[in-house]
Amino acid sequence: WANYMDVQIEMSKQPGQDGVCGNFNGNQGDDTTQTIMARVGARVPMSECLLSGHALVEWTPQMDRMMRAECAAATRAAGHAKCVQYLGAAGDVVNSCTFDYCFGMNVHARRRAKTYA
Repeated sequence: WANYMDVQIEMSKQPGQDGVCGNFNGNQGDDTTQTIMARVGARVPMSECLLSGHALVEWTPQMDRMMRAECAAATRAAGHAKCVQYLGAAGDVVNSCTFDYCFGMNVHARRRAKTYA
């Protein structure tokens, strides 16, 4: 991918630290996308975002086909409900969030979705 980069960030554990990389309690079992979303929500609130600008939310027909083919209906429904609850939105923002709920542990999920052309 032209827009892909692997990055490793090293730092000491901070009190209350939690997020996409987990909570650093040594238990990888509670660092799944679903458990992280349950603890901290689906997205960083804009009021807490340290980056400038807005994230580009992408939702493609290929992502839709992959989610329907590879994400179990119960998981998809649970993810959709959580994303609506966390984001209070609809449409592509919720669809993209649901995709992350289904495939968040697969760092190359979007690349795989492109094979659903």
